[in-house]
Amino acid sequence: MSGSLLFEEKQYLGYNKYSMIRRMVFAIFCFVLYYWSENPKAVSVGAIDIGPYPVRRIEGSGQLFFLLGLGILLLSIILLFVMHLHTRAYEDGIVLGGGWRSKPVIIPYAEIKSAKKVRFRETLVNHPTYHHYFKGKIRFYSRGNEAIDLKRKDGLIYRIGSQRADELLKTIRASLVKFPENNS
Repeated sequence: MSGSLLFEEKQYLGYNKYSMIRRMVFAIFCFVLYYWSENPKAVSVGAIDIGPYPVRRIEGSGQLFFLLGLGILLLSIILLFVMHLHTRAYEDGIVLGGGWRSKPVIIPYAEIKSAKKVRFRETLVNHPTYHHYFKGKIRFYSRGNEAIDLKRKDGLIYRIGSQRADELLKTIRASLVKFPENNS
């Protein structure tokens, strides 16, 4: 893309709250199993009976759960620094870059018919995705619940997730004005 950079945003894998919650639940589960292995006696709490630790015959199983819990916590910390989506808006188009070896996606404003802000559905399975085609939309998303839908002249929709969707939409609409053939 040519021209000056008008908007830039980086999104990281580790900040997706649903993925982070899943990893923390697994880590807590591992630490509870480690504690249970260190205190293997049966416990009666009200109407609930917790039996003895079932894996006593495998030596070191509790330490394995402890190491697995630490590994999950370490992975969560590392993912905070792994970039997943890099959105850049220039004067003549948008460049969406992914992490590692993914090819950048270039969306020229000359192909865009309209742009609007949308909200994602609140679900527990909002996985980060890069260049995922599903039901007529190409999705780019890391975290949050707001996105920009860019509709091309041929009907294809790009859905770009952003933490600063209002600012991105304002930048896109200001750049679309320079292309009079677009109907934004």
